[in-house]
Amino acid sequence: MKSINNKKTGYFRSQVLPQIKRDRFLWLLILPGLLYFIIFCYVPMGGLVIAFKDYRPLKGIWGSNWVGLRYFAEFFSSPFFPRLMRNTVLISVYSLLWGFPVPILFALLLNELAAGPFKKVVQTVSYMPHFISVVVLVGMVQSFLSPYEGIVNQLITKLGGSAVNFLSESSWFRTIYVGSGIWQNFGYNSIIYLSAISAVDPQLYEAARIDGAKRIQIMTRVTFPCILPTAIIMLILNFGSIMNVGFEKINLLYSPAVYETADVISTYVYRRGILDSQFSFGTAVGLFNSVINLFLILVVNQISRKVSEVSLW
Repeated sequence: MKSINNKKTGYFRSQVLPQIKRDRFLWLLILPGLLYFIIFCYVPMGGLVIAFKDYRPLKGIWGSNWVGLRYFAEFFSSPFFPRLMRNTVLISVYSLLWGFPVPILFALLLNELAAGPFKKVVQTVSYMPHFISVVVLVGMVQSFLSPYEGIVNQLITKLGGSAVNFLSESSWFRTIYVGSGIWQNFGYNSIIYLSAISAVDPQLYEAARIDGAKRIQIMTRVTFPCILPTAIIMLILNFGSIMNVGFEKINLLYSPAVYETADVISTYVYRRGILDSQFSFGTAVGLFNSVINLFLILVVNQISRKVSEVSLW
């Protein structure tokens, strides 16, 4: 055992330490980011133990009674569990199904525009909604969809229809959530694909033109295949957060009238864990959510590596 420790110490002094000294300025550069993740992401993981305890603030984390999987069983047996899982998965899948291809398509089309003022204006306008805060975005959605003064209902009534209270109709909530999310983020999300397109070898385009390829053929047979690995990596990352539906936006948009289609795991955790002060229950549900996300990203990464030989690791 002592010899193994000596070997490890010798390796650290001969191999690792010189590299750290050589790249000390690079380590200083990434130090703030490392400290952020350590302090705010990894250290708080110790608090996950309250998911298995009957946490009482006066007793503290370690002084509270151990209850094992009681809160997990309570959540799984809850009458709200099927609804929460269904809504969380459906909203995430719809957002991924409709929202993921749009930035790719936008980047491909934008790449076909000649460099000039018009292209710059289109890029700027498409990026701007991403920097609108969630509160302002929800306010805009509520204003546009107002049953009395909203521009959408005014258009409907002028065309001979009846005004619709969209935000009180369960059937409309998912469409509103997904549609507003696509509008807000497609331009910003296209940046990474535009960067990937800029790295495509110009000789591939020249060869395609010599072979008589049209612009649509160049787009589909040259540009798209070249950015496909980037798209696959982004798809894997999106699957890793498929259970994390945006809490802030849903919490601002929904009401008890649309709980049937709008209530998701994150909002349920907020009501039970924060508003009702059931911290252990909320932590247990959040831990379950994170485990599902981890499982999904592992599975999708493995499938991608076997099918396309592109993966995160």
